[in-house]
Amino acid sequence: MNSNKKGLNTICTHVGELEDTQHKGAISPLYMSTSYAYEDVDVKRYPRYFNTPNQEGLCKKVAALEHAESALIFGSGMAAVSTALLAFLRAGDHVVLQQTLYGGTYNLVNEEFSKYGIEYSFTEGWSAEAFEAQIKENTKVIYIETPSNPLLTITDLEAVATIAKKHGITTLIDNTFASPVNQNPIDFGIDVVIHSATKYMGGHSDICAGAVASTTEHMERIFHLAKNFGGSLSDYTVWLLERSMKTMGIRVRAQNENALAMAHFLDELDDIEKVYYPGLPSHPDHDIAKKQMKGFGGMLSFELNATLNASQFQKALQLIKPSMSLAGVESTLLSPTQTSHALMSAEVRAEQGIADGLIRFSVGIEEVDDLKHDILQALESLK
Repeated sequence: MNSNKKGLNTICTHVGELEDTQHKGAISPLYMSTSYAYEDVDVKRYPRYFNTPNQEGLCKKVAALEHAESALIFGSGMAAVSTALLAFLRAGDHVVLQQTLYGGTYNLVNEEFSKYGIEYSFTEGWSAEAFEAQIKENTKVIYIETPSNPLLTITDLEAVATIAKKHGITTLIDNTFASPVNQNPIDFGIDVVIHSATKYMGGHSDICAGAVASTTEHMERIFHLAKNFGGSLSDYTVWLLERSMKTMGIRVRAQNENALAMAHFLDELDDIEKVYYPGLPSHPDHDIAKKQMKGFGGMLSFELNATLNASQFQKALQLIKPSMSLAGVESTLLSPTQTSHALMSAEVRAEQGIADGLIRFSVGIEEVDDLKHDILQALESLK
């Protein structure tokens, strides 16, 4: 920091000299030679290197929230996902990925990894045994997502971490849907935690960001690749993200409460075929979720009765808005087959259980009675 301060003083000194010798007024940018900026300055203090003061401060907060030693913030969730994965993989390596994944991650692996000579396998489920069945001699990484997008499946963190350690494999998790408020995977033995900070960390549907947290050793490896890929976050967006994270605890807890109430409500409606929410006792992974989550999250999915049109239902809503955004303070929903998982083939979506009538519901902080009324009036309008 001292060398950086000296460099700034040097710049100010030269500007003052120019003001004395020119017209005692505004200085043309032409006189602001970039050579001054490099004089006695630590060149690592450069936004693309992820280490300006407000970037570093926010990284420390992310690390603390995830019980990690270190962290980095990125320009998007996919920048965080891709950089973290490729930091631990090279040509000839193999990665095991969970069957139920965010569509963007699936597309990254399916379209790009073969170009890098990286082998990959998707599990046939999300049990610990399903992961171990796909491990090969060259497997270097296991990648999981829990709760998953969009079916809210739950993977046993401790069981997967135990298997990975037995085979000397690094584990990575997308912890976006849980948020650090509801789940801390490092406490269960997972090595690297990834977030689309656009979602619950941001919480206001107005920024795009990502985050990765792990040990200092792992983060140095990720940083080495990140500074070359250049997926850093602007200082202004860093400020916005830090602003948002100050209210993350109260926002997420309110969303947990609302989502649980809405899941029970939807589960009792005749017009709803199925509800996916780990907080419901009927959810097949409910006991695992109780073991590793402090709250069940603000995300759920549901399927309408086959006689109802999902698109028309969404258009009939008045308070809950169809939107690509999720995890904001406002409630939104969408059809994964038309948005987040549209790049998947119909066959792959069917294998994952993503039906055409599936609706992903991001529950906000509105009054629950208002949300219920909106659902009921939209359903009634279809009859």
